Amino acid sequence: MARVVGIGFKDAGKIYWFNPGEFKLSFGDFVVVETVRGKEIGKVIDETQDVDDNQLEHELKTIIRKANEKDLEQYKANELRSLESFPLIKQIVAHHGLDMKIVNCEYTLDASKLLIYYTSEGRVDFREILKDFAAEFKVRIELRQIGQREGAKMLGGIGTCGREICCKKHLREFELITMKMAKDQAMALTANKITGLCGKLMCCIGYENDF
Repeated sequence: MARVVGIGFKDAGKIYWFNPGEFKLSFGDFVVVETVRGKEIGKVIDETQDVDDNQLEHELKTIIRKANEKDLEQYKANELRSLESFPLIKQIVAHHGLDMKIVNCEYTLDASKLLIYYTSEGRVDFREILKDFAAEFKVRIELRQIGQREGAKMLGGIGTCGREICCKKHLREFELITMKMAKDQAMALTANKITGLCGKLMCCIGYENDF
């Protein structure tokens, strides 16, 4: 058995397991953890529990510390800095005429790295644009290509039902949705009826499929 705590980094984002170590954590606590992106602030979504070792997808990383006031202030400053950086990033991409759509950007907690998320239909040559990014922002740059669903989740929006799209509102994981599900429910198989803002089959098609 392994002792774990569930940490989330985005509203309705995926929950990741970490080793709580010596810390007594409660739902809603903010913590500092090491991720593949660098040091980040996460929020306790699932309180400490024991799980079977075979449920672990990879080796657990340990919580570094509970987030203190300085960490939270830095996090807020990084969010503001990200908002200011976003239009500049889009300008640089437009200048180079690259076939990529910038979806979001964020700084690691120590502000040493800027992560830029984008969608693209094909492969993009970053050699020249990375030089401009580094010169403009003077930090390490990491470009991350994401899928259409992940892009919609980051951007948000209003679905055909008139409500906020599910992936932004409450879905933490994407489930497999198939055309067969739509056919079984006698849905109109036209694109504007069964596809979401991401251009993929709507996640809600799976909600009542079993019944």
